[in-house]
Amino acid sequence: MGFRCGIVGLANVGKSTLFNALTHASVPAENYPFCTIEPNVGVVAVPDPRLARLTELVPKPNMVQTTIEFVDIAGLVKGASQGEGLGNQFLSHIAEVDAIAHIVRCFDSPNVAHVSGSVDPQRDVEIVNTELLLRDLDIVSTLAKRLEKTVRSNPTDKTLGVQLAAAKQLQDALNAGRPARAVLSKLSEEETKAARQLHLITSKPVFYVANVDEDEVHRTEHPLVRVVEAIATTAGAPLVTLCAAMDAEIAKLPPSDQGEFLQALGYEEPGLHRVIRAGYHLLNLVTFFTLGNEENRAWTVAQGTTAPHAAGKIHSDFERGFIRAEVISFEEFVAMGSEAHARAKGKLRIEGKDYVVRDGDVIRFLFHVAS
Repeated sequence: MGFRCGIVGLANVGKSTLFNALTHASVPAENYPFCTIEPNVGVVAVPDPRLARLTELVPKPNMVQTTIEFVDIAGLVKGASQGEGLGNQFLSHIAEVDAIAHIVRCFDSPNVAHVSGSVDPQRDVEIVNTELLLRDLDIVSTLAKRLEKTVRSNPTDKTLGVQLAAAKQLQDALNAGRPARAVLSKLSEEETKAARQLHLITSKPVFYVANVDEDEVHRTEHPLVRVVEAIATTAGAPLVTLCAAMDAEIAKLPPSDQGEFLQALGYEEPGLHRVIRAGYHLLNLVTFFTLGNEENRAWTVAQGTTAPHAAGKIHSDFERGFIRAEVISFEEFVAMGSEAHARAKGKLRIEGKDYVVRDGDVIRFLFHVAS
């Protein structure tokens, strides 16, 4: 699994439509709030043309892409954290995701009702962010109150003290309207570990998706998108602009027809590809490749992962019995045309346990596990 991404936003902003496009699934996307009663979960193959190119050079029966899991919950409304609507009931379903995709409506349509009566990205983003903050604040405040009593009874318990210190700092930030992610970098290592165990939604890295009308996808100066862009810039978050409805239609086409359709629209790729890449970049993930006997495969690891830990993604024996790794970059492999040619030209690097895997590495792991 590459990573898990939760999709949030107000009702009727296009969340389920985007989910349909991403997963080729068919979930309700009707024009009324809380249509998505149960959370929808879909696993999506991550498009990476490098794997296809490697398979052209080294044909194998199977080509296995890395994946991303999307979790789509009910649309939120103002007051959800206080029990309004149904969205509040399902926030727990995205508590353990790795990143948040915040969908913002940037289109107006008489056929799609807006829960607040008008399209206003600034207001809409503030509503969602406030509800997420209030949900996290409720969790942290309850925990802090309980820990205060426990610490008084066990004043020498350092673990409890660390948990309380983390909870208090998170509580102060959330009360001030700042997300938990703004505090994590200021906590000690022990406090950060305690904070992450709370799975606060506002501790997750976030990126924004501006959902525009089909006729405005190529508009260079879209006033509503500019509003979302300013919000994303202030938050240090990536922004992806797309038309979810159009991407959903593209996703329904046979793969052989999608390229021609995209070309006719002036697209190089579907918008959903940019959504996936935004999540990858947000989480500092890298992809490496293995060329096996039966399959060529892409693997995802966090930036900074060493060769033995990367080998462990394939099988625990690979990590336990790691000897060395033979590595070549994707670009060099393509230039050489084959592993045999690369080996003959001395392009395969021998790397040990301290080697940090780079994006695009083609790796063969050598290991030995005693029987």
